[in-house]
Amino acid sequence: MKKGGMLAAVLGLALIVPASAAATLQIFFIDVEGGESTLIVTPAGESLLIDAGYAGRGGRDPARILAAARRAHVDHIDYLLITHFHPDHAGGVPELAAAIPIRTFVDYGEPLGTDRMSLAVFRNYQAVRERGAHLQPKPGERLRLKVVDVDIVSAAGVVLRKPLPGAGQKNPACATLEDQLEDGTENFRSIGLRLRFGNFNFVDLGDLSGNTLGTVACPTNLLGKASVYLVPHHGNYDTNVPALIEALRPLAAIMNNGPSKGGDPAALATLHHQPGLEDLWQLHASRAQAAENSADLFIANTDDGQTSYALQLSALSDGSFTITNTRNGFSKNYLAREEPVLK
Repeated sequence: MKKGGMLAAVLGLALIVPASAAATLQIFFIDVEGGESTLIVTPAGESLLIDAGYAGRGGRDPARILAAARRAHVDHIDYLLITHFHPDHAGGVPELAAAIPIRTFVDYGEPLGTDRMSLAVFRNYQAVRERGAHLQPKPGERLRLKVVDVDIVSAAGVVLRKPLPGAGQKNPACATLEDQLEDGTENFRSIGLRLRFGNFNFVDLGDLSGNTLGTVACPTNLLGKASVYLVPHHGNYDTNVPALIEALRPLAAIMNNGPSKGGDPAALATLHHQPGLEDLWQLHASRAQAAENSADLFIANTDDGQTSYALQLSALSDGSFTITNTRNGFSKNYLAREEPVLK
């Protein structure tokens, strides 16, 4: 298979999926202390891991990913999608690849070379990527997993030109859009995606922030509605784009912040007061001054990095889903929207 080409055939599977999970989509939001690692297991048993957290730290993040994989009964990764080449997203790949087979790597190619945080990370990642198949999708293309569609929203600094199915609505909330400068790093080049399983939709935009976030929602909503929204860039100040949240109208949001990373007070406040958003779930309580954290039941980790509890989501194709806090066993069921999310 040529590098950069789209996958022509579905890879064989060797996963063990419990019978009770056979008709559900599973998503594990893994605590990597303010980085990202999100494990998705489809009803067909295919695995998609989005990012792999940090390197080093005694192998902490790969170990946490492997624990989630065991919980999901996954013995290999079909697709590893790297949103961008920062240490908190791609740093853990070499150690992870030494512990579990990774069949296909998905990314936007290589960094610009102007972001020092990405250079050594990419060099180490590239050496591992060469051992497997490699996809380099562009916005508007789709990773065709069985049962589930993964539409690429952004990659390498380019965003969608045309709305995804079910999107295309004018967004009156764009009147509130403010000009926000990009941070000058690889963040604005993140791969963003919308995952669709029937009427369930999950949006993960990596570390997109500032004006780039606005472009996917204004003046036209390019993504449609989301059942669940992973707050970009760990909920930093530059993700506080109300027009985007209004366009997505998520039922639940997940913030992969750390105790002292992300979880910006303004971003938290916007989410908590967003009409239609039932709950914000956090991987950590934010220690930022004046931070309006969610109630304890909705926070996976309440210490300063000693624990590593995940949030686990199970979704049905009718659009209903359940989120469980593995720290305290608390679960909440979310009913499907009265109207289908996508038509």
